[in-house]
Amino acid sequence: MLAKFRPLMATAAKARAPPAMAASTAAAAAERDEHVHYKHTDACQHLRWTAKESYEYMYARPWNKVVDFYAELVRTGAGAPGLAKLFGKNEKDYTLDTTGENDLTPSEKQMATISSKDRGGRWERVTFKIVLSYHGGSFDGWQKQPGLNTVQGLVEKHLGQFVDERKAKQLEARSLPIEGCAVVAGRTDKGVTALQQVCSFYTWRKDVKSEDIKDAINEAAPDKLKPLDVSKVAREFHPNFAAKWRRYMYIFPLDEDAKLIIGQEYSTKVLENSECNIIPQSFDVAKVDEILRKLAGKTLSYKMFARDTQASRSVGPPTECFMFHSRAAVAKLNSANEDYKEGMRVMCVELVANRFLRKMVRVLVATAIREAAAGAGEDALLNLMEATDRRATAPPAPPEGLCLVDVGYEDFNKQRCFIVD
Repeated sequence: MLAKFRPLMATAAKARAPPAMAASTAAAAAERDEHVHYKHTDACQHLRWTAKESYEYMYARPWNKVVDFYAELVRTGAGAPGLAKLFGKNEKDYTLDTTGENDLTPSEKQMATISSKDRGGRWERVTFKIVLSYHGGSFDGWQKQPGLNTVQGLVEKHLGQFVDERKAKQLEARSLPIEGCAVVAGRTDKGVTALQQVCSFYTWRKDVKSEDIKDAINEAAPDKLKPLDVSKVAREFHPNFAAKWRRYMYIFPLDEDAKLIIGQEYSTKVLENSECNIIPQSFDVAKVDEILRKLAGKTLSYKMFARDTQASRSVGPPTECFMFHSRAAVAKLNSANEDYKEGMRVMCVELVANRFLRKMVRVLVATAIREAAAGAGEDALLNLMEATDRRATAPPAPPEGLCLVDVGYEDFNKQRCFIVD
């Protein structure tokens, strides 16, 4: 009976609401409809793109050429060295280290050997390190999810044939498919490519060889998912916790024929306002590089540049990252039928850090581009670290441009970066 009268009670309460409260509610609703954005207070506040303009500018790029470039790198199994040609470097200087046992220091290997003596359980299992290359546009991200075509789901399905008998019986008893368990160095979102992603798999079967695992994964999705290397490693190896750094590359098209900001009616409105300047339509790559350089060598909280993170991980150390390297440069993106002169001009952003938050790279790239277009100072990103609202940063750049280049288990060496002075 009470439920019957609830709509009437709500209407009555709304009618009794004070005029001031009703006016504020209407104003708030109107602001939401008008896509209200974070209010910057510096000299560039009238020159920044709104979230909508930034989003439209980003997605209006010719992303198909970037997607095709990544697809070719995966198909050929070029890995990280395949990016060297963008910067006129020798691919041999970036070859993949296939010595799996080198993932632990000599002292750690000795301790592992001593501690594993006369032990059973996990000490008897064999652990494999798997280096994968996959095309982001062909999968719904890394993490396995029901009904979606994910990299993890496909890899674990084909690792099922190497599961030991005891594990297989446990899965059958629970009416679960017989699949292996792949632990990854870092999950990637839908559309994000990986050239040298690292995951691990263990089994108690002694007859499993590295070549067997490589052949099984190679049959999963030819030309879209390619295992570059499979090797036995120490039992203590964990692809995520053992990693010392991750490297991402973002390729942003600079084609002059690409569509610019769509908000033409907004620009007309700006012209009519004498207090504002004309919204910029482009940006300088050198300015982006200048802004990104300020992040290198610092431990900072990137909570303002994260998205889809839990509240418990939005404050304190969980949001802090140390940036080893952060640079931007212009390059030429060539297809198989183009030479260097005919390639499309692109901006490459190279970021290396000990860890990255969810969508952090894409937000950093988009915000750096927006700040460069507005003519902000070189400390623009550092100033945004202290913001209290994530609307102060730009919406994430498209995932098609992002690529996980590789994961490092040795000390970071700047000379192996692509963009250096």
